[in-house]
Amino acid sequence: ERICRFAFNYARDNGRRKVTTVHKANIMKCTDGLFLEVARDVAKDYPDIESEDRIVDNMCMQLVQKPELYDVLVCPNLYGDIISDVCAGLVGGLGVAPGANLGDEIALFEPVHGSAPKYAGQDKVNPTALIMSAVLMLRYLDEKRAAEALLAAVKDVIVAGRHVTYDLGGSAGTQEMGRAVAERTRELLGG
Repeated sequence: ERICRFAFNYARDNGRRKVTTVHKANIMKCTDGLFLEVARDVAKDYPDIESEDRIVDNMCMQLVQKPELYDVLVCPNLYGDIISDVCAGLVGGLGVAPGANLGDEIALFEPVHGSAPKYAGQDKVNPTALIMSAVLMLRYLDEKRAAEALLAAVKDVIVAGRHVTYDLGGSAGTQEMGRAVAERTRELLGG
């Protein structure tokens, strides 16, 4: 119930229009059946937010074919882990996908790919996922101006293409790309 309420509150607080409950209740009748039932009950308390549900395998296909039809997804952890990688692939890979773990009192922000220890010290990993995680953190902290400047800086650096990592078609290292984003952010903030 708590995660379902969180999804609907998140949708409402962030101007989102729809929450899709992702499940496998057709097979996992007890566990996912309960999850779907609770999600439907919670949805009744949010008449201003459209509510629907999708079976997880169909959801993956729908995200690939028609991602624009979806807004906020709420699902058990296993499906969320799988779907987050599908979504990362849709936007360019794990190197650009930020992550946020939001609790009632604590929040943790990190790239979807985690710490990627096998690349430590090689100066070749795309820093976009980490920087975009900082954008999410700044929004969470209500530092909207800084968040939007950082987001715009990432976009500008990627579009310019001069200081991007190999996975984005460039030859820059992690530090070079990070410095380019930091400099562009300073420019956008007027300092």
